[in-house]
Amino acid sequence: MSRFLPFLLLLAASTLAGAQTLEKIARSGSITLGFRADAVPFSFAGADDRPAGFSVDLCKRVVSGLAAQLRLPALKMVWVPVTAQDRLTQVTEGKVDLECGTTTVTLGRQRQVDFSLITFLDGGAFLARAGGKAPQNPQDLRGARVGVSAGTTTEKALRRMVADSGSAAEIVPVKSHVDGVNLLLEGKVAMYAADRTVLIGLLVNAGRDKLQLLDFMFSYEPYALTMRRDPDFRLAVNRELAEVFRQGEIAAVYRRWFGQFGEPQELLKALYTIQSFQE
Repeated sequence: MSRFLPFLLLLAASTLAGAQTLEKIARSGSITLGFRADAVPFSFAGADDRPAGFSVDLCKRVVSGLAAQLRLPALKMVWVPVTAQDRLTQVTEGKVDLECGTTTVTLGRQRQVDFSLITFLDGGAFLARAGGKAPQNPQDLRGARVGVSAGTTTEKALRRMVADSGSAAEIVPVKSHVDGVNLLLEGKVAMYAADRTVLIGLLVNAGRDKLQLLDFMFSYEPYALTMRRDPDFRLAVNRELAEVFRQGEIAAVYRRWFGQFGEPQELLKALYTIQSFQE
């Protein structure tokens, strides 16, 4: 029994640290939100350096609902930049109350943090320089140098795919999507791997004449908002997201950021419908 004591103590400490999130927000009159500066079109710094994107809009809507739940009409949003490498740490250390980016739900991560309802479905894909021969399958990556954001589920999935396919591609971890695209444009990597929708944003920013999005995908990535382990706070967040799905508000948010790419996939529509929970 004693061998489980350290784990139990750690679990208890984590629970106590996160159990007062709503009280903390009510007491301070503010909520701290984490955003990615480079995850277009989900979470990025806009032209005025203000956070923008699909996930950012959902977080703003959640905060509006939390303000009503807590009867705090003047609830202040404090935005904190996070990276792929430090986003979970900033959440677990209490520096961020709610992370609004492109964080994929995994069972391993659920040991550290809580997740909201799923907000988007994506998958790992590749960018390459325009004009070149585009790989059609994992075997076509043989010997290629492939950049990927370090410490992400995309990196894990890419390494698994390379190992399973025997392509012997060289994986080059980078700190950010911007760094990865720069390496690609400079010819220092043959491809850059990230979630497909993020790559679309990077492609638009860099120029369609410079880069191309490859056809095949190698992973499945369900996104959600991230928070400390706190069931009361998770319920409060999910109450707002469920209403967004139930009332059809999600359609307007989707059109704002992805309308140029057409209607959402049927699987994504079904996911929003399934998560339209009643009170």
